[in-house]
Amino acid sequence: MKYLFAAVMLASAVVGFSEAASAAGGCGPGWYRGPYGGCRPMAARGPVVVVPAPAPVVVVRPRVCPYGFRWWGGRCRPI
Repeated sequence: MKYLFAAVMLASAVVGFSEAASAAGGCGPGWYRGPYGGCRPMAARGPVVVVPAPAPVVVVRPRVCPYGFRWWGGRCRPI
């Protein structure tokens, strides 16, 4: 009786693992789960085109302090 029980347990484990592996998340072959749980195809929808972004424009104002002062700590300070 214990051999029969062991054989049934082994057979159920093999069947359980084989079905879980072929389910592919419940979507089927060639599909995957999306971020909200829906099934989406794995096939590409065309070429991906990456357009480079334009260079940022940086405006730098020169720091001009009067005679006898220097730029330090974010403002003009006397020497």
